[in-house]
Amino acid sequence: MYRVGVDLGGTNIAVGVVDDNFNIIGRGKMKTNAPRDAKLIFDDIATAVKMAVEDANLRLFDIESIGIGTPGSVNKELGMIDYANNLAFDHVPAKALLFASLGIDKIYIDNDANCAALGEALAGAGKDKDSFVAITLGTGVGSGIVIDGKLVNGCNYAAGEMGHMVIAMDGEQCNCGRRGCWERYASATALIAQTKDAMKKDVDSIMWDLVDNNIARVSGRTAFDAMRKGDATAKSVVDNYIRYIAVGLVNVINALQPDVICIGGGISHEKDNLLVPLRKHVGRGRYSIYSEKQTELCCAVLGNDAGIIGAALLDK
Repeated sequence: MYRVGVDLGGTNIAVGVVDDNFNIIGRGKMKTNAPRDAKLIFDDIATAVKMAVEDANLRLFDIESIGIGTPGSVNKELGMIDYANNLAFDHVPAKALLFASLGIDKIYIDNDANCAALGEALAGAGKDKDSFVAITLGTGVGSGIVIDGKLVNGCNYAAGEMGHMVIAMDGEQCNCGRRGCWERYASATALIAQTKDAMKKDVDSIMWDLVDNNIARVSGRTAFDAMRKGDATAKSVVDNYIRYIAVGLVNVINALQPDVICIGGGISHEKDNLLVPLRKHVGRGRYSIYSEKQTELCCAVLGNDAGIIGAALLDK
């Protein structure tokens, strides 16, 4: 059985044909070119699907289903993207648009972070585990919850938005309208801001050399790279950032006690530089400190393919 997964992003449309062993056997890709008319974007999604199917040496009637992972909020029952800010989508009939182009009836839709979580749960870091949470440290903090192989969606298909739990009352302003949200402190965007602030206070930091004295070139790697070179200011940035991540993770563990929490996004490439101190902070802070069985913390293993694979598996 072959399924197609679509990872719809603000920059690219990435499509894969996924087999029963969760392998991507064909790929297609188009530029999103958002914002523009939704029908034009879905015409390009259909084109990318056809490219992936051809790349897999298959035909459209070989495809059992198509799953779409999209930013924003969705109505899975109606196949509708209710709202996606960075795509300028408002009540877009995603299923109907794609069906009109491809004629495939089984079309499913979910939030992109949920799709990445499902992909990692079934084919990656959470394989064979009963309960799994994925946290993606990117522009924001994305997250998804998978229990017994099924996504937890809630009554309005919007469950699992853990990036918007408050960890600092009256803290930094978040785009969601609240203050002190976890993603304002633990996202890659937050790390970049924290790095720039520290550099402005320490003009002798190695971090300036790493960006050729151009603060606009600071990335999520800058503080970690400078820390490895022995820069004390960079180490302070990294230490504080990891503590912010840990605060949110402890809340997740205390609320859900999952078997595994998987950390994804570009920051996860730091592996032990991230995980070792993170595990220490979480170990000291969680309510279940004396329990024999504890939540495992690990890094994602599927990379950018997690969203494609998870979208393809939305029919399971």
